[in-house]
Amino acid sequence: MPTTPRLEQHAIRAAFFMPGFAIAAWAPLVPFAKARAGLDEAMLGIVLLCLGAGSLVAMPLAGALAARQGCRRVMVAAMLAASLALPALAVAPGAVGLGLALFVFGAAIGAMDCTMNLQAVAVERESGRALMSGFHAFYSIGGFAGAAAMTALLSAGAAPLSACVAAVAVVLALVAAACRHWRAEEVDSDVPAFAWPRGSVLLIGAVCFVMFLAEGAMLDWGAVFLDQAKDMDPARAGVGYVAFSLAMTVARLSGDRVVQAIGPLRAVVAGALVAFAGFALIVLAPGAWPALGGFVLVGIGCANIVPVMFSAAGRQAAMPESLAVPAISTLGYAGVLAGPALVGFVAHGTSLQFAFWCLGAAVLGVAVATRWLRA
Repeated sequence: MPTTPRLEQHAIRAAFFMPGFAIAAWAPLVPFAKARAGLDEAMLGIVLLCLGAGSLVAMPLAGALAARQGCRRVMVAAMLAASLALPALAVAPGAVGLGLALFVFGAAIGAMDCTMNLQAVAVERESGRALMSGFHAFYSIGGFAGAAAMTALLSAGAAPLSACVAAVAVVLALVAAACRHWRAEEVDSDVPAFAWPRGSVLLIGAVCFVMFLAEGAMLDWGAVFLDQAKDMDPARAGVGYVAFSLAMTVARLSGDRVVQAIGPLRAVVAGALVAFAGFALIVLAPGAWPALGGFVLVGIGCANIVPVMFSAAGRQAAMPESLAVPAISTLGYAGVLAGPALVGFVAHGTSLQFAFWCLGAAVLGVAVATRWLRA
């Protein structure tokens, strides 16, 4: 079937769905992996760093490979590697084996994250309209689907390996259906493997760092905050991240229309202000359930800022796209990794409430940064 702009857009949506689905499929396996490898909490934390390390190493390399080999080859190779690594995570016998499998899995997901954004920038630019928020929404949808499917299979008594094989079958079926509509053209054979971000790319990357930092804090500290600061039952405290994730997904599904209507920079300012209001409500709310409204506001506010930044990467002239997008992806992912640690460090020296105020202030700084993005 010959490709068309509409089929390319659907193929990119499938590309965003895949890594979201795959990474979420790993999350329910963590307790099984911990028990099988005989790890305590401290060792598990160290081993889990291998996933992030793999992603950080692979992202800049993926951009250079995509420039030389074309995005399609890199995306197919990345999802095949992820499909091999996911079952390995279900059977890895010890800390070393689990760490190696996580590094490969993280590298595959990181390479896909980077390369699919390169594709998305080009497809959106040629369409002449905002599409990026909708693309990113499918990553979130994939995450919900992956976590739900794996949880259902494991709850029904499926062995972890069998559940992983089922998840891999879904991913491979999507690759087979979508890859013919991914772009294969090469960009530049002289692109280096890594380049430091500069000019507007550094500013765009800094904005992504802040937004991913906030997202990582919601994931790792949201339940802790509801438990310690709002006295919510620990068994229910995970509802905060659920509210945040659902709000972000819904906001991204409608985000392209919002960006098209009011413009990208106004969308960033509005989103940053809404997210700041959300952090303020989380801290100041008189109880746990009112504070959930803050989680919803943070999700809505954060939803469309990163997609707008990736769109901006396709319009800037400071660096080639094949270098700019990997640099921005790497800075953003560093925020996910650094966020929980920074929040913990600040909370240890002051309080968790003050740490959340700092997150709000950082998000508010994104609204101020638009004056330089405008230039």
